Amino acid sequence: MMQNIALNVVANYIMTKYLISVIGPTAIGKTALSIKLAQYYKTEIISADSRQFFKELSIGTAAPTAEDLKKVRHHFIHHKSIHDDYNVGSFEKEALQCLENLFKHRDVVVMVGGSGLYIDAVTKGLDYFPDIAPEVRDSLNYELETEGLEHLQNRLKALDPATYTSIALDNPHRVIRALEVCLGTGKPYSSFLNKAKDQRDFKTLTIGLQADRDTIYNRINRRVDMMVASGLLDEVRNLLPHQDLNALNTVGYKELFRYFNGEWSLDFAISEIKKNSRRYAKRQLTWFRKNPHIVWFNHSSDFDDIAAAVDGLINKTKN
Repeated sequence: MMQNIALNVVANYIMTKYLISVIGPTAIGKTALSIKLAQYYKTEIISADSRQFFKELSIGTAAPTAEDLKKVRHHFIHHKSIHDDYNVGSFEKEALQCLENLFKHRDVVVMVGGSGLYIDAVTKGLDYFPDIAPEVRDSLNYELETEGLEHLQNRLKALDPATYTSIALDNPHRVIRALEVCLGTGKPYSSFLNKAKDQRDFKTLTIGLQADRDTIYNRINRRVDMMVASGLLDEVRNLLPHQDLNALNTVGYKELFRYFNGEWSLDFAISEIKKNSRRYAKRQLTWFRKNPHIVWFNHSSDFDDIAAAVDGLINKTKN
């Protein structure tokens, strides 16, 4: 009897820990809101933006500024190099350890980011995949170089139509990852998804920022112009020797590599950054809208209203 009471006390204590996850499309204002929430709750921030992990990428990823980082302590900002082998599995493990440490002294932690897979890794857990022989990936990378991405996309379509219709097909890393599982296991990548996962010992409250499409697109276009004015070309020029790294096959960098390589004009490269950023925002929203538990706010909502709503959600879950 006493043991059961003790276990209940521990469980109730653990479940008073809350992760506030701030999500939304790129350029919507997540960073500013997460900082205000962290200041309000006197806590720290975990970044779940996979592009902001890399210390060489700052302007093109809209990473928090030095001033932002002084306001609130952030974790997983510029803690890796583009030369490091780092993936979502490593992030899940490290982020959960970080949360465990933070929750020893805080009841609330804020997480922010637009990388849906990395957010889900922390809040829900990853799907399990068997180890695949490295030669499979090496072979697929060779096919990418010699036959192009469309060839790999067609292979995936034949092997796993469900995954073909659900992943970002313009992301070679995602396509290769799905293909290597299909080829290495003889089973569709999609067959390993949505299995039972470990329960988290904290509660997640997900807050989403949204706006109409024209507003999102205009904000993206303005942000890209600001990036260029802030020195994006110099940042990308310094990375030219490393342009073949997977970490640099991302919006804002791959387009300017083509400019520096003489393939595109600067104006066209910038227009492609804007276009690809808008496409990325559309994919983000498609991912997030699969989650019916997100509480959405207009991007221009008053912070006091958002904070009051979050307080209400926390109080509701305690009852």
